[in-house]
Amino acid sequence: MRRAPAIAAVVAVACAALAGHAAVDAAAAVEASRAAIGASPATYAFTDTNGRRVTLADFRGKPLVVSLVYTGCSQVCPTTTRVLKRAVAEARSVMGEGAFAVASIGFDVPMDNPVSMKVFARGNGIDDPRWSFLTPDAGVPEALAKDLGFTYRPQSGGYEHLAQLTILDARGRVYAQVYGESFAVPMLVQPLRELTLGEAPAPRTAGEWLARARLVCTVYDPVTGTYRLDFALLIEMAAGVAVLGSVLGFLLREWRRGRRTHA
Repeated sequence: MRRAPAIAAVVAVACAALAGHAAVDAAAAVEASRAAIGASPATYAFTDTNGRRVTLADFRGKPLVVSLVYTGCSQVCPTTTRVLKRAVAEARSVMGEGAFAVASIGFDVPMDNPVSMKVFARGNGIDDPRWSFLTPDAGVPEALAKDLGFTYRPQSGGYEHLAQLTILDARGRVYAQVYGESFAVPMLVQPLRELTLGEAPAPRTAGEWLARARLVCTVYDPVTGTYRLDFALLIEMAAGVAVLGSVLGFLLREWRRGRRTHA
């Protein structure tokens, strides 16, 4: 019963993102986007801003946030990229710098070449070693867009497209879609938290245990727009540990008492 309202909300966001345009049908775009969840995009090849060859397989092992953009875009792509920059910074403050990677991929080839992608990155204030700006090989944009459920259509002066971010899991499968130019930070952070908590290997060191505990015990504060430690949850966990310790201590004393009685 919850599926219809959820889809309606997503369609509403998509309609807002495509307001004033007619080339892309918002409902159909969202349907294609959601249908891509669970799919495994092919290992496409790209060139980064330093001229190095990169494939999607190179990002496997950790979640990847994919943003399809075109450098000639004057509004949606720059806005989404800047909002993504803030959300990425917040996500990394919660999960750690190396928890996930980001890739902005140009779909207007050959205009979105490595030089123009580098200019686009600089223009939007991106200077992040774990954020790649990639130019696809010829023929890749259409196939990649289909695999990711990303809809775009040429129009006078550029492209009309759904404002969408795609989150791939550590195996390269589509895990979640995030919609809107100015999306709320938890829309990006929550799926990344789910992937990090659900797929990360068990911590082995004290530092890893503390980092994992911090990840679990953070909550989003809509007033400040940041994540903070949930001290109430920490207190509850400490109280639970104390109660468990007391119960174990009681059982241990009773066991020892029973042994002395039968000795």
